Amino acid sequence: MLGHASGPVIVQKLHLFILTLLSLYSLTAHASNDTLLWGPYRPNLYFGIRPRVPNSLLTGLLWANTDNYGTAQVNFRHTCEQHEGMAGYGWEEYDVRNGGRQVIHDTGNMIDLTIDFVKVPGGQHGGSWAARIKGNPREDAPATLVTTLIFYAGMEGLGELVFKDTDEEDGVVTLHGETSELGQFDISFADSSENLLPYKTHPSWDAKPLDRPILSSLQIPPDAIWQAKNIVFASMKSEIDGLVQQYGQENMPPPWQAFSIQQNPGPGNFHMVQKIFVGAFETDIQFISASGPSVSSESLTKAISGSSNDFKEKFTEVFKPLAPFTKAAYTDFSASMFSNLFGGIGYFYGDSLVDRSYAPEYDEDNEGFWEETAAARARAEIVKDPPAELFTSVPSRPFFPRGFLWDEGFHLIPVADWDLDVTIDIVKSWFNLMDQDGWIAREQILGPEARSKVPPEFQVQYPHYANPPTLFLIIDILMDKMSSPAYAESKDRIETELRNLYPLLKRQYYWFRRTQFGDIKSYDREAFSTKEAYRWRGRTPQHILPSGLDDYPRPQPPHPGELHLDLISWVGMMSRILVRLSTLLSEADDIPDFTSQHKAILRNIDDLHWSSEHKCYCDATIDDYEDSVHVCHKGYISIFPFMTGLMPPTHPHLPHVLDLISSPSDLWSPYGIRSLSKSDPFYGTDENYWRSPIWVNMNYLILKSLLDLIQSSTNNSSPPPAKVKSQAVKIYTELRKNLVETVFNEWERTGFAWEQYNPETGAGQRTQHFTGWTSLVVVIMRMPDLSRSSGDTGGIQHGEL
Repeated sequence: MLGHASGPVIVQKLHLFILTLLSLYSLTAHASNDTLLWGPYRPNLYFGIRPRVPNSLLTGLLWANTDNYGTAQVNFRHTCEQHEGMAGYGWEEYDVRNGGRQVIHDTGNMIDLTIDFVKVPGGQHGGSWAARIKGNPREDAPATLVTTLIFYAGMEGLGELVFKDTDEEDGVVTLHGETSELGQFDISFADSSENLLPYKTHPSWDAKPLDRPILSSLQIPPDAIWQAKNIVFASMKSEIDGLVQQYGQENMPPPWQAFSIQQNPGPGNFHMVQKIFVGAFETDIQFISASGPSVSSESLTKAISGSSNDFKEKFTEVFKPLAPFTKAAYTDFSASMFSNLFGGIGYFYGDSLVDRSYAPEYDEDNEGFWEETAAARARAEIVKDPPAELFTSVPSRPFFPRGFLWDEGFHLIPVADWDLDVTIDIVKSWFNLMDQDGWIAREQILGPEARSKVPPEFQVQYPHYANPPTLFLIIDILMDKMSSPAYAESKDRIETELRNLYPLLKRQYYWFRRTQFGDIKSYDREAFSTKEAYRWRGRTPQHILPSGLDDYPRPQPPHPGELHLDLISWVGMMSRILVRLSTLLSEADDIPDFTSQHKAILRNIDDLHWSSEHKCYCDATIDDYEDSVHVCHKGYISIFPFMTGLMPPTHPHLPHVLDLISSPSDLWSPYGIRSLSKSDPFYGTDENYWRSPIWVNMNYLILKSLLDLIQSSTNNSSPPPAKVKSQAVKIYTELRKNLVETVFNEWERTGFAWEQYNPETGAGQRTQHFTGWTSLVVVIMRMPDLSRSSGDTGGIQHGEL
């Protein structure tokens, strides 16, 4: 596509070579940071620890209530799943450097698990870590509830991993391992002396007593280790088949004895430790690096307490909610939301599926182009890009446990205030994925484990598909911090990182301009500039998935002459930030280009997208008479120039934008700003994904833009008119309260954050445990309370604005 059709083979080879170099560079860069090497970096699991090293040690936890033959197999937990019989789960406290506490309310297995995870840095190989797992039967559980736990450790690459001496008396078990990156280490398992263990109820006990751990070792293909649950079930099936053969189905042992793995410790690259408890229990897992500090049950107890105290103290300092969210329940809620965002950071390594055919149809130049592109996709030969690594947050552990480009910019907004180095690490990790053209795949599906959670039709990535460039929002935040006295000690570090990122930011910006351009000249459109217009590629009649606003109503039928308001706004945001960054870094040769491009974009947004008839910004298309016309579906699209910071306080269209936001017959609801006007004929229709629901990330951008507008009256030579400021204060105050209450109430009612919220009821809907950008409520609660900052700032009443 766009200049590559003549030499796709050469381009592909060059791309593979560059990606390999970037991957090797990144591997050496992160290995020395011992506070970030280890973590629950397998967020798709309820609990799985791994290092930020490819082809290394993978660990994970499975558990189930085994009182009943009928439900035991069904209720084995491993990967996070939606609607799996949970009353809520997630991190209540979590710092990526120290560890934290995760609580899992498992109604299906009638038990609540508390998992305390602590990192102990030191030594030459990333330090040590430990986890304490406590089980407490729920109120509806029998006193003799039997729970089985299976912890596994697998070696994906080269290295040693084997059981060593075990103490039969106290049940202590130790795995010994060694790799070039991790050095030598031991993983030890120890139980509380107060645990109740199963006792003999069947003759099979004599052959395999269950009052001690069951150890099993296997040799598994390295690329299958992630399928641990299937491996466990295969081992159990072999055991159950043997029991059936020996005792018959009428004389089987109790289910908690039958659902046990085979006892065969020995050589292999996959090792399991199974423990079976009656009632409440407590067990420790300790990873001890030979070059790092040791860990004991006593030191673990102290470390858990210290980690919790440190988290609470720092959270109060960084994210203490402001009025009206001053009750303790809001602080607990905020801490949980942030901890789940931070605890959702994962390390991914693997290959990815990419269509590098560069078919000319992907330019989408002809009418009916979506049919041509579908045919091109069907005949394309899909290649596997070489393995790459990514350090990133995820939108949702059960449903979206992978990296999403436009989500990550929102994820990092709260992270940037908590840990600047982690923020920079993640931004660099994403930009290391960029190809030589400036493209980053919008969805990072790295390796077979990640692909297992994605329908086949969505696994392939296309180098002509864009995605909202929200990582630029973080570049803006980094520049803010450079000028903040609170970050004086980090100023040089930030500047160095921005200088390193600058060429990549430029490359991505010009990739957008080159590949997503819109046509002005062919249709005699009148505009300040003949260059500044943009159109998403990847369009179908029903969707523009690359836009992130999937099913939001667009012009029908699709046309190659379409112009998309949200896309020109994103490019305008990029140019605005690059003007600022090039000035900050004294990149004198670039400043004039970025400045003139930004000015032209601002002018063209008004010239091409403002509808004087509808008093709002709109997409544009070409009608049957070859004329450019506006297609106005009032909603998030209509306020994109405002949300992306492209409307100065005195902009003549700003009052109309505020009227649209605050109109109950359009976007305003008691629970947040709707994605589409209630008066639009497409409101709530078909998939209804972006056709009515409330999205927290868009509401955050609205709130931030309102706050910037309000505060501009004190730091801007051209402040907004008094009426505009007063209206902005009213909207901001009520929207901030409404939005936080919506997310908080559903969190209390259901135990979860949600992907979106119903504008009629406030109910959480779609993806459960969506702790990605919904966690922006943490930042929103910390925004200033303006309810008493202006004379008339009472609540917005229905129809008042």
